[in-house]
Amino acid sequence: MHSLFSSPGLIFSAAGALRVVLLFYGLYQDAHSAMKYTDIDYMVFTDAARFVSRGASPYVRDTYRYTPLLAWMLLPTAWNGWFSFGKVLFAIADMVAGWLLVRVLRDQMGISGPRALKYASIWLLNPMVATISTRGSSEGLLGVMVVALLWAVLQRRVTLAGVLLGLGVHFKIYPFIYGPSILWWLDADKDHETRDKKTSQGVISYILSLATPDRITITFAALSTFSALNLSMYILYGLPFMQHTYLHHLTRIDHRHNFSPYNILLYLSAAGNSGVGFESIAFIPQLTLSAVAIPLALARRSLPGAMLAQTFAFVAFNKVCTSQYFLWYLIFLPLYLPNSSLIKRPYLGISAGLLWVVAQALWLYEGFQLEFLGISSFVPGLWLSSLFFFAVNIWILGIIIADVGSLPQDTGKRGAVATTREDGQRSEVTGRVTSAEKFDEKKRRNIEAYMNDLKALGDGGAE
Repeated sequence: MHSLFSSPGLIFSAAGALRVVLLFYGLYQDAHSAMKYTDIDYMVFTDAARFVSRGASPYVRDTYRYTPLLAWMLLPTAWNGWFSFGKVLFAIADMVAGWLLVRVLRDQMGISGPRALKYASIWLLNPMVATISTRGSSEGLLGVMVVALLWAVLQRRVTLAGVLLGLGVHFKIYPFIYGPSILWWLDADKDHETRDKKTSQGVISYILSLATPDRITITFAALSTFSALNLSMYILYGLPFMQHTYLHHLTRIDHRHNFSPYNILLYLSAAGNSGVGFESIAFIPQLTLSAVAIPLALARRSLPGAMLAQTFAFVAFNKVCTSQYFLWYLIFLPLYLPNSSLIKRPYLGISAGLLWVVAQALWLYEGFQLEFLGISSFVPGLWLSSLFFFAVNIWILGIIIADVGSLPQDTGKRGAVATTREDGQRSEVTGRVTSAEKFDEKKRRNIEAYMNDLKALGDGGAE
């Protein structure tokens, strides 16, 4: 098994072969089965691309709720014989995301090549990931953007990170939750140095001191990219772009394929029977946890771990929760597991994985009864299975938060990422030497010079 993971070419070939097999299987199932392999969202994407190819707006296609960039990227699907182009693109994208995971694990977290490849294979060789991409879900593109964002931040390429953050938020809103974590993590050592001065400086001066050059740069780059893309799309497509890409999510009441405990309320709201317009305020607990509480508590202990916890919370508390959204947090799993109790305590890890799968299976059974057989399974079946899945997710989220929260504060070395070596000892990969380290080095040199002077005096006295 070790030799398997010592060969990146073998792992990536296996990942590619898995996706090719699923692509061809999908063609066969679509041609011979009433239950189609191709995701309904892919039909929406390709219809929008076809409208764009004819010079029309992608929003002519009902239920297209995405940036026009996606329709533009899928223009080849409007050509004869190129319908599966998007599926191939998404499959390649999630493989590129896997390659970036290897880079982060190896270069930023200091994990050896074979071990890094083993953890990255949780994404690369995951049948769920490969299936979702080859069915035509665009989440693989988000995976590339998010992991590239993390890599750029850890490499302290702040301008590139800002551009990627702005692009990711434009492409799909949720990556904005990573902004607070990134800003809080950046220049944490400087905040640590100025914290003791807070009393003498005053609160306002302390807050102003948080506006470091790196934080200003990444914020400006992100806002500029996001604003430029939105302005361009608004000029081209007007209010429908704003309505379908952003404003729609405030009042979204999708209830099909929705694992969320809000499912039945959304169904009643869609029918006009709920009596409460909760769909416009359901995001408040979700964003309070994922965009405020978790970044403040965890970002300075582990940026990848904080981003996993944020995404897990965002998806678990979202009023619409479909299987594609699980990829949003699965992309961070290889970066979390090396230091997790799920690995250190195999019984806990196996239990968490089994419960997560069983809870989904229970919901899918009830959902199949409702959506495919027309059997009303809303209460108690669908409702109880939604609550059970939510409870399992909250339990797992608690484990993640406890694991990341137990790590030491990552404020001692600028650009350092804490990890655990194969021998179990703590190590750190450092991106830049801090002023404290320079001071220690200077002190060491002074002591050495002093000892050399003493030795020279002793040698002189002996003569």
